Amino acid sequence: MLHIIWSIIVGFIVGLIARSVMGFHMTFLMTVLVGIGGSIVGGLIGRLFSRPAPGSAFHPAGFIMSIVGALILLWVWSKWGAALMH
Repeated sequence: MLHIIWSIIVGFIVGLIARSVMGFHMTFLMTVLVGIGGSIVGGLIGRLFSRPAPGSAFHPAGFIMSIVGALILLWVWSKWGAALMH
């Protein structure tokens, strides 16, 4: 349970930084989801440069890579997400 709470807190902080850099206005839930998604994307990018520990499913993304991943998600959303909604 503590892991979920920690993911929400860190996801909110990462999402808050990313949305302020990109100039987006989002709800709390969307900010958390962007932050958590950014962590996953950052982990996938990190996996390209170094292999995760044996037996682990994901490469843990650091704080900076989580922000980079969230920025990538917001950039993709700004380019293609709005077009998909119309």
